[in-house]
Amino acid sequence: MLRAGEPGATGYREALEALCRAYWLPLYAYLRRRGCNCHQAEDYTQGFFARLFERQALVRADPTRGKFRSFLLAALKNFVADERDYAQASKRGGGARALPLDFGEAEARYALAPSDTLSPEEFFDRSWALAALQQAMAKLKAEYAEAGKEHLFERFKGSLQVDANVASYRDMAADVGMSAGAARVAVHRLRRRFRDLVRQEIAQTVSEPAEVDEEVNYLFAVLTASV
Repeated sequence: MLRAGEPGATGYREALEALCRAYWLPLYAYLRRRGCNCHQAEDYTQGFFARLFERQALVRADPTRGKFRSFLLAALKNFVADERDYAQASKRGGGARALPLDFGEAEARYALAPSDTLSPEEFFDRSWALAALQQAMAKLKAEYAEAGKEHLFERFKGSLQVDANVASYRDMAADVGMSAGAARVAVHRLRRRFRDLVRQEIAQTVSEPAEVDEEVNYLFAVLTASV
């Protein structure tokens, strides 16, 4: 986040695009829950990120004034408040290059979201928590694939769920050709590494290391409450 807020820093553009790709879907979900149709939400999302790139808005994301999650949502609200003509939203950004965002997938995910009473802000936080977990999961899968152990990841990844039942280590072990004891150790290592990656992911969006635990606890509480 700090590198994305320093236009003169090496890797600025790449850092900003990485943040946008990682956390654009919660913004889209917020707009849909707020009442925008899929086309309006798409236009606003692309327009919002075009403004971030044009005006280098992340320079104002003072890390001492709150979490990146809160800054991004507040910035989106300000952007939408400034937009009075929906028909012009798709033209926002002039010649700015649009990010390659998969809005078809975003809409499919939104359609699967439970029809609950969460406010747009609460729905945004829930989507943000899921995005953080998905980022960590993708990195974990990549690590196992690089080590030639993707088959272990695929067999044991179900144990990462909060309510996962890992009582049958014998069955899992048989599937990958190891003992039940070895499977138990493998699951423990997988879970530990996943927790580390989740913390690393969240650490990128807060200003102080001491805030990581607070943010982790909050996001998991959001997920638990929405189940």
